[in-house]
Amino acid sequence: MNGLREDQRAFLRAVDVSRETLERLAAYERLLKKWNPSINLVAKSTLSTIWSRHFLDSAQLFNLARHHEGLWADLGTGGGFPGLVIAILAMERAPGLRVTCVESDQRKATFLRTVVRELDLPASVLAERAEEAAPLRADVLSARALAPLARLLPLAERHLKPGGQALFPKGASFREELSEALEKWSFQSEECPSITDGSAVILSLGDIRRV
Repeated sequence: MNGLREDQRAFLRAVDVSRETLERLAAYERLLKKWNPSINLVAKSTLSTIWSRHFLDSAQLFNLARHHEGLWADLGTGGGFPGLVIAILAMERAPGLRVTCVESDQRKATFLRTVVRELDLPASVLAERAEEAAPLRADVLSARALAPLARLLPLAERHLKPGGQALFPKGASFREELSEALEKWSFQSEECPSITDGSAVILSLGDIRRV
């Protein structure tokens, strides 16, 4: 597509989306940069790499999801990752999917609601702590840079419906987190290589039970 920046072209090479989807992501980028100085939604050092560091890193979860309709719950959404990116992709690729972004920080929740409203996204924002929110019965659950796996699993047990899938991006220490979690939990797991970080994975988990 003509007129695109190189970071947008790189995103498009990795994720085949329409011009309309790219335009929504560009509008989201503008809102992030407008709000970030006052709320610190993302680290200032990552503002120049939003399309790879945040957009592509979030978008890769969409293709790993087994369910593309029903409810996708994103815990600790922060500046919108991956929840709002998933919602933007869903408008084009999964019209039966809705996203709930769970974010207890009221200022960040206000930002998320602004993006949802201005881009007319199939998403809602729940400004509560995930530990205290009523069970969401989600088909897919995600959490990016929120907590160690051992602390995420109780949240997954609380908010996933039976047969649901949890997708947790994890860094190079993911094997240690898995070992710690298996001391108290039983689950099916798959390690999916990250396309944005060679040392990272996305853990796809199911059948999560306490032991």
